[in-house]
Formats: sequence, C-alpha cells, structure tokens
Amino acid sequence: MGEFGARKVKSQNKTKRWKKTTYASRILGLRIKKDPLEGAPQAKGIVIAKKGIEQKQPHSGIIKAVRVQLLKNGKEITAFLPRTGATAHVNEHDEVLIEGLGGSQGGPIGSMHGVRWRVIKVNNISLESLRSGKKKRGVK
Repeated sequence: MGEFGARKVKSQNKTKRWKKTTYASRILGLRIKKDPLEGAPQAKGIVIAKKGIEQKQPHSGIIKAVRVQLLKNGKEITAFLPRTGATAHVNEHDEVLIEGLGGSQGGPIGSMHGVRWRVIKVNNISLESLRSGKKKRGVK
C-alpha cells in the first residue's frame, strides 16, 4: 500500500463492514423496525382470541396464550398468560397491557416458541391481583 495508503485501507474497511449482518442491522435500525412494540417496553392491545400452544420438545403441555392486536399500530402478536387460572380472567375484546418476556435478545423463553410477550394487566387491573382474588373485575 505504501506510506500514504491509509485512505484506501479506510475505504476498503468501510465497504467490508457492511458485509457483516450485525453491523448492517444495527446501523439501519432493523431491530426497532421489526419490533411490533416499536422499541417501547410495554404496549396496550385488544384481545382477539384465546389459544393454547404446544411446547417444543422435550416438554409436553399446553401454554395458555392470547392473540392481541396492538392499539398503536394494529399489529397482531401472541402473548403468554402467566400462572394457573389466568385464562379465566381474560376474555375477548378486553384491553390488556403486555410486556416482553425478557428472553435472550428479546426472544422467547425456553420451550415457548413464537411467544415473546406476557400479559400483565387486564382492563387496567393487575392480572396477578385478579388471579389471587384481591381485586374483582369491573362490570361494563
């Protein structure tokens, strides 16, 4: 390259950098564009349907989940209902607050494939307090 070849080396490094997928996705902001919550930690949505999801191997069992349509952008996601008896307190057309499960890089946890969020509130009442019986559901 020679004594004054640094300009060419720098430009070559710039072009090579774009071949790395981690660099390109970080610079283009693809993670936030792909994220249905658009970078927010929590989001509100309307329950469309309740469903059971089979776990991945080697586990067996059905994960109780709901299909939620987000209010902010209309995207549909699947959210997990934590603990026993939570499905009894969530009905269709309820407004729910969801948050991330906190898996590696914002992904699913363990054997729950395709489920990256959990329900924490139903009609502005904590799901845990509804489940434990500390609070009652409001009648519309």
